[in-house]
Amino acid sequence: MSVVEKVARFEQMQHAPVFHIMKRRRSIGHVSQEQPSQAEIERLLEAATYAPSHHVTEPWRFFVLTGSARQALGDVMAASLRTRLEQNNGEHFQQKLVRERVKPLRAPVIIVVAITGVRRLSSYPIECVEAASAAVQNMLLAAEEMGLATLWRTGDSAYDPMVKRWFGLQPDDLIVGFVYVGYPLSSRPMRVPTHFSVKTIWLS
Repeated sequence: MSVVEKVARFEQMQHAPVFHIMKRRRSIGHVSQEQPSQAEIERLLEAATYAPSHHVTEPWRFFVLTGSARQALGDVMAASLRTRLEQNNGEHFQQKLVRERVKPLRAPVIIVVAITGVRRLSSYPIECVEAASAAVQNMLLAAEEMGLATLWRTGDSAYDPMVKRWFGLQPDDLIVGFVYVGYPLSSRPMRVPTHFSVKTIWLS
């Protein structure tokens, strides 16, 4: 392949649909309460299942929360926060509980991505986390293509035994993320990532 052909091919890749979607995707937390359809959510879940996984273990499990299930999760998150906080009274304490309780309400749909039986699936848990994270990324890119807004969150609740128990998970099971899904109400924030050359070492 000639240099001219290589340059032309690279320029074509820059405008390829997948590459364009990757560069355009942003985390958007300001969404409407209009709920995406079940078909749209199922498309995101299907995209997730095409992620690579070590020895094809497909370690991911999904919980889709809508309606009052989000409020129930908020109650559990607030209860778990109450047990973690040393100070358990006062206005500041109550405000923290309120903020924790309403977190699941910031989007009409939450997809919780978890991993069960980590030790059984792999001798190296990080491999399961990598696969489930790739599944989340597939969902984020599919959502961008579909015009949906997404926000990937973890935080203390993702590691809290009380929250895990509410989902029927065991203490050593993992919650990789809470993916908030809705229709965007704000424009994409500007972001220019650090150029790969700063973080790359070429060996030959």
